Amino acid sequence: MMLACQRFVSVVRNSRTLSRHVTTWSPVGAAFNAQQRKVDLFQKNVGLFGVPALSTPAGFEVAQQRALRETEQLVEIACNNPPGALTVETFDQLSDSLCKVADLADFVKVGHPDPAFRDAAEKACINIGTVVERLNTNVELCRSLKNLLDNKEVLDSLDPDTRRVAELFMFDFEISGIHLDESKRGKAVSLNVNLLDLNNEFLNGTHLPNRIEKTALPEHIRHCFSIDGNSIQIGGLHADSPDELVREAAYKIFLFPNSSLLLCLDDLLTCRNELAKLVGYESFAHRALNGTMAKTPVCFCFVETVMKFLELLTDKLSDRTAKDFNLMRDMKMKMNSRSTVLMPWDHSYFSSAVRAERYKIDPSLYSPYFSLGACMEGLNMLFSQLLGVSFRNEQPMAGEVWSEEVRKLAVVHETEGLLGYIYCDFFRRPDKPHQDCHFTIQGGRLKKDGEYQHPVVVLMLSLPPPTRSTPTLLNPGMMENLFHEMGHAMHSMLGRTRYQHVTGTRCSTDFAEVPSILMEFFATDYRVVNQFARHYQTGQPLPKSMVSRLCESKRICGAADTQLQVFYAALDQVYHGKPQNRSTTDILKKIQEKFYGLPYVPNTAWQLRFSHLIGYGAKYYSYLMSRAIASMVWRQCFQKDPFNRDMGERYRREMLAHGGSKEPMLMVQGMLQRSPTLEELVDALVADLDTDSVTCRDDSS
Repeated sequence: MMLACQRFVSVVRNSRTLSRHVTTWSPVGAAFNAQQRKVDLFQKNVGLFGVPALSTPAGFEVAQQRALRETEQLVEIACNNPPGALTVETFDQLSDSLCKVADLADFVKVGHPDPAFRDAAEKACINIGTVVERLNTNVELCRSLKNLLDNKEVLDSLDPDTRRVAELFMFDFEISGIHLDESKRGKAVSLNVNLLDLNNEFLNGTHLPNRIEKTALPEHIRHCFSIDGNSIQIGGLHADSPDELVREAAYKIFLFPNSSLLLCLDDLLTCRNELAKLVGYESFAHRALNGTMAKTPVCFCFVETVMKFLELLTDKLSDRTAKDFNLMRDMKMKMNSRSTVLMPWDHSYFSSAVRAERYKIDPSLYSPYFSLGACMEGLNMLFSQLLGVSFRNEQPMAGEVWSEEVRKLAVVHETEGLLGYIYCDFFRRPDKPHQDCHFTIQGGRLKKDGEYQHPVVVLMLSLPPPTRSTPTLLNPGMMENLFHEMGHAMHSMLGRTRYQHVTGTRCSTDFAEVPSILMEFFATDYRVVNQFARHYQTGQPLPKSMVSRLCESKRICGAADTQLQVFYAALDQVYHGKPQNRSTTDILKKIQEKFYGLPYVPNTAWQLRFSHLIGYGAKYYSYLMSRAIASMVWRQCFQKDPFNRDMGERYRREMLAHGGSKEPMLMVQGMLQRSPTLEELVDALVADLDTDSVTCRDDSS
């Protein structure tokens, strides 16, 4: 049910006149600029996401058992029917049945405020993960798929999407060691199960604070940290603190090596490498990069492609990076620091200081123009003009959401009708992770009855909740993050694939970030921003000069910021390449020296805070490659007119609609109408740092 339209009226006085400014919000804007209507407590509890079993934590066990029964039936169907399209459809049903539990549980274990729900979801994730690993080494199940792929006549009768999905399922079998003898298959299963435990142990460890005796720190900075009795607890880098001693202390203490976590990382990398070699790959990186955009027409050695990309980018950035570091050093000297040597704990603080001095960017001056409701209206208007898609606010049923602050949006196409649902978990609360992310809850697919299974996703942000008098106000970074995450959501909504195995963001990692990063370009284009950025009290539009300053400021020290990402990506590649027979810290020292430019700090182990090693193992480069592709798409297709409907339709048709059912570089080729070279990808990233972007101008004049 849509909320009634609200009006914010204020009176502004000046020496000449009394003027009245009225801002009228659409139902979507009103829903996000007001407190959520309370759920009717007398309604029947429909369960999380409308799944009746999940009205209590015990429902996860019920959901698991149901999925396992369906799995047994579908395995029997797959193994006892002749090869054909039905084989692939059955495999996809099998995947869908398990994913409906695993994907939902994957969100609940981090996003639900009730520990009982989180614990039940965590167990469900582990149990379903174990089942998947066993299915991936089920010889009879694999044989049913191999019979299809080996039968040329049957294979030729399949449509391209069905054939690709069949090949992707076979790839899952192969990387799990299905071709091995029984003892080695058992070893592969054991390694995969061990990896699940190591992944959880390392990921949990990356977030744990470090403790130090209170007396070890100067008294005048102790208040900057969490004090627990005689100990001080440091759970972050405090990179934006104006006190140099606070930044240094936080860096050295938070990154102090934890011997058990170092051992865990060693075991994790060893286990990954052992598994990759067992199933026939040179290294884990070779295994992970199969099927990504690193698989180029001119180079099929994927690891070398990624490293060449990172090295080319480093070469192109070297002069610019040195210039950026010099700017930071000058600023450090200007601010009378204790030392003039630029250290890793200085990067974030002094790059921000340089930007602030040059462009006088004060985020608090922007926030009144970026109320959450206004930003949601902006997204609604942009998607409507570009893609014919709009949001409709719906009132959740009792038990459907995990917090009363969660908003539910139906995504509706102007001619196709309902596309799916987005649950917006945008506001901070205790025990909620401080991260912005997109979760798939249910993938889209064409069902046997001809109906389409609508995708369901959650967008999680960490915004301040609205009050009775003030809506949630976003700073520019928060606004860009909202646009970024909504790019993922629209990928999920518009990826109308036949099979859920390749729905929406279920595509190669280095392609999955393209739609989200592309949205950042829209978020900083004045023509787009001018449609929605209005002062929440006066209704006045955000001045064009403020948008221009913001865009220009982002390029200051941009080369050094990009080079830091190159360092992380290179470290990730080397860790997952051929074993180095050196400690992970020694590897970090060498890679930092080659790819960063600021010195390694003795007795620190930054790698133990590199949580992306879990979800993005050997794929951290994806952010950079996706940004390069997004930049090229923006410049070629949307820079001239960000509301061009023809380009929007092409974007949907060539890039969003396929999910993972098409080779990623073929989708890029369809959009750009050519395949970019590595050099062009590097040049696109550098161009974003060097040129005056049209995103800071209004070309309508």
